[in-house]
Amino acid sequence: MHLKNKICLVTGAARGIGEGIARRFVADGAKVAIADLALKDATSTAAALSSAGTGEAIGVAMDVTDERSVNEGVRNVVDKWGTIDILVSNAGIQIVHPIENFPYSDWKRLLAIHLDGAFLTTKACIPHMYRQGFGTIIYMGSVHSKEASRLKSAYVTAKHGLLGLARVVSKEGAAHGVRANVICPGFVRTPLVEKQIPEQAHDLGISEEEVVKRVMLGETVDQEFTTIEDVAEIAHLFAAFPTNALTGQSLVVSHGWYMG
Repeated sequence: MHLKNKICLVTGAARGIGEGIARRFVADGAKVAIADLALKDATSTAAALSSAGTGEAIGVAMDVTDERSVNEGVRNVVDKWGTIDILVSNAGIQIVHPIENFPYSDWKRLLAIHLDGAFLTTKACIPHMYRQGFGTIIYMGSVHSKEASRLKSAYVTAKHGLLGLARVVSKEGAAHGVRANVICPGFVRTPLVEKQIPEQAHDLGISEEEVVKRVMLGETVDQEFTTIEDVAEIAHLFAAFPTNALTGQSLVVSHGWYMG
């Protein structure tokens, strides 16, 4: 299974998990559009990946919460390479508060990035996939697509929602050869997670060490963080799988934190 010459769009890909997925795809010969809010960051990452892999990468400016920005970014990719074969909807943020103190503006912002972003990028890419009769859409869920944690009402709601969107896309897209999947990582030590450690320590009244050992890794079988490379391998599996046998499925990558 390989991605040679497949045309991919990965959102939130200038760094972190998105960059790791893009790196894996480029290494396998794919053409990858690195979509991010800051074009400078996207372009810099694309240049680094192009020089290191057998594929090719370009940077694309995209605000996934803005329909015009999404449509323009997708159009730029299609103008460059002709179509889009694989979408990885990865852009996301984390905001933690107890429900009673959760600012409504933060709730709306988080859901917009995770859910509106997934919807808008899907809506923009799927006509190209339908036209060619195949395509793969991968949503970046979380263990919190299956489970819940304190302080994360907005995040858990958004990540649960991605499961529903993937299932609808799988049913609607089947007649056109389009499939959808959700990757559900545990805690990956990215800047997004690093930011949560002091925030959760403050809100829960515990030390940062306790946040890591008890809250983040306490339910794993080996007290290990999931790695970016772990997640990238699952993205590659879903992207390169040769049939629709896995469509509509989610896969948890969490060192046993969630088993189901």
